Amino acid sequence: MQDGRRTFVATLLSAALASALSTPARAQAYPAKPIRIIVPLPPGGSNDVLARILAQKMSETFGQPVIVENKPGAAGNIATDYLARSEPDGYTIAIAPNQTVAVNPVLYPKLPFDVIKDVQGVTLLGRVPMVLVVAPKIQVSSVAELIALAKANPDALTYASAGAGSPQHMAAEVFKSMTGVKLVHVPYKGSAPALVDVLSGNVDLFFCPLNSALPHIRSGKLRALGSTGTSRLALLPELPAIAETVPGFESDIWIGMIAPSQTPAPIIAALNAELRRALDLPDVREKLAEQGILPESSTAAAFNTLIAEDQKRWAEVIKTAHIRPD
Repeated sequence: MQDGRRTFVATLLSAALASALSTPARAQAYPAKPIRIIVPLPPGGSNDVLARILAQKMSETFGQPVIVENKPGAAGNIATDYLARSEPDGYTIAIAPNQTVAVNPVLYPKLPFDVIKDVQGVTLLGRVPMVLVVAPKIQVSSVAELIALAKANPDALTYASAGAGSPQHMAAEVFKSMTGVKLVHVPYKGSAPALVDVLSGNVDLFFCPLNSALPHIRSGKLRALGSTGTSRLALLPELPAIAETVPGFESDIWIGMIAPSQTPAPIIAALNAELRRALDLPDVREKLAEQGILPESSTAAAFNTLIAEDQKRWAEVIKTAHIRPD
């Protein structure tokens, strides 16, 4: 009887061991190791701040380190190319502002990757509104007055941008096409030097990210004429949306998360669920609001649709305005 019991227990243990050994590594619960979030811009900006806030929450939930790695350069194309070539296993994902996945693919003729084929959306993360600001020397106090001044003086007013194809540049080109004004483009290598020259009066106007413009608007160093979204901003409720004067105008910056195209659907679903959960947390929403980021999430499918539709939209703007890379 005793020998029979020993034999039975030994058989059970052998079966359990064989089952454990036969379980493939890929069947481990995701994530089983650290996750990297690639950021296509230097530390300190909206994209980087958003990534680090979400990385902390993801790490708490997943029980694994979530590491933020900045890979700036080539208007974000270096980071997107790196992401496209990464293993599609859910352990390398990337922050994707609309410039890198919606503008660059139609602005740069020979990229080493195809956004539609090589990457896939995980979720939309948020939007960064921009505000149209003018230097104090420009004596206008509304969008309508600016349009009138520009039409009376074609090519006399200058506008700054963070470079060809940047959100600031694209917003100005949409504004020009919808109003018929003629403005002179002055590109810079980033928003910071552009803002400096607008503050000093060397350039007349700028479609500036809200978080950068807000302190100068409140101090009176810049005059805000309108916001670029479809509705007014909670932080500046008295400031009209440009769309109130130019119906249909909209040109916000949006930011999402992407993964390599062959990443399995269950992993995309797990990332989507966690990011959307994190974006709904009160402390996350408060921190993002301080940075001028309006949290907004989506399904993976809806984000893929947004990327494809925005590529078509910006392709038309780039063609009409004859925009070329710097």
